[in-house]
Amino acid sequence: MTTHGPAAEPDRRAVSPRVVIADDQDLVRTGFRMILTARGIDVVGVAADGVEAVSEVRRLRPDVVLLDIRMPRLDGLEAARQILAEAPECRVIMLTTFDLDQYVYAALAAGASGFLLKDVTPEYLANAVRLVDTGDALLSPSITRRLVERCASASAARGGGAVASHPDLDVLTPREREVLTLMGHGLSNAELAQEFTLSEATVKTHVARIFAKLSLRDRAQAVVLAYETGLVTPGTG
Repeated sequence: MTTHGPAAEPDRRAVSPRVVIADDQDLVRTGFRMILTARGIDVVGVAADGVEAVSEVRRLRPDVVLLDIRMPRLDGLEAARQILAEAPECRVIMLTTFDLDQYVYAALAAGASGFLLKDVTPEYLANAVRLVDTGDALLSPSITRRLVERCASASAARGGGAVASHPDLDVLTPREREVLTLMGHGLSNAELAQEFTLSEATVKTHVARIFAKLSLRDRAQAVVLAYETGLVTPGTG
């Protein structure tokens, strides 16, 4: 499987992000730790299950947590909920073996900043950690959009139907609604700038205002909201 990593961005933090890795496979924990450490990223702790993950985050207060979705004692989804409830400033990246894991959408809705497949390349992994640490979200349109569409379709099939417009969307300007819609389709800031013939700086201003007005943590929650409010519907392009 060919995986395209997030575009490299300058590290806007003065120090390297501090990371906790939680996975029940020792090989994954060890391998990811070696990869990140070799690239100057500080892995401050590891955990073999969800309970340990929550405990380590509480103790170490890392910037980023890599959480396997399927772990013993406490799965990654519930661990993510507990971690983000106690440490909302922390960024969570979910780890999964399959690109359409049914739990990833719920993790994004719970506040996770994105997800990675475990066969990720070393450079993709390091770039992903740095990306979410700057406050962005890890969204690969080729995977995340299919995942969100699948879950949105399943929700509609259970009787949800069309989702009523979220009242908070009324606070957005017409251009901000356009930007949010295209973010829901997975467009990056560079792609949004090209679409609207704007500078990336202007696009980032629009995105920041959208986050502030709708109380969104990052791009992952923006994508979820775009689907849940009907701005984007399954199958639209």
